Amino acid sequence: MVKLVIFDWDGTLFDSIDKICESMLQAGRLANAPARQKEDIKNIIGLSLDKAVSVVWPELKSAHQNNLIEHYKRIYVAADQAPPSAYAGVLAVLDQLKVAGIQLAVATGKSRRGLDRVMALTKTENYFVATRCADEALSKPHPLMLEQLLNELDTLPENAIMIGDTEYDLEMATNAGMKSVGVTYGAHHEDRLKACKPHAIIDHFTQLPTILGL
Repeated sequence: MVKLVIFDWDGTLFDSIDKICESMLQAGRLANAPARQKEDIKNIIGLSLDKAVSVVWPELKSAHQNNLIEHYKRIYVAADQAPPSAYAGVLAVLDQLKVAGIQLAVATGKSRRGLDRVMALTKTENYFVATRCADEALSKPHPLMLEQLLNELDTLPENAIMIGDTEYDLEMATNAGMKSVGVTYGAHHEDRLKACKPHAIIDHFTQLPTILGL
């Protein structure tokens, strides 16, 4: 029986992919880094910021990567003053899960500061009993974020499930001994999600309650 549902944020609950990609590409240009494309950035959404930059620009030295990261933080915060849009059905489904007595949590590649800011903008703090960010654990797909949440909420892996839009989310769940559900409308193509052998793959968030047996 599922007692705890843990969600990724970007690309799963809220549509922030374009904002992330454009901010990262702009940061790359300001840092005089080699040109990259939107698909290069979509590939690393979900990773911690330092790991993401090192994957996209592996040829840059650490100081150059750090300079790019600082540009990205400034650009993204400036672009993130308006609340992002929730994907269709997200808030209604979160309400339904809460009414059903299921605990909800977040495991995200965002920083703590970034998640707190966007949760305040979207007025979603009250949905989640616990959250974990990339600067509080190891980057996905390492299972530490999920292990910390399971421990905090005194929940066994078999009673929890991870919902995400990238292979990093699904691999993290597997590494933590948890089931997962992939969503096809986010950053990674359905084929990449299928390769991770999740419990289910959904095209619309409103399909989630059925997957959970509600």
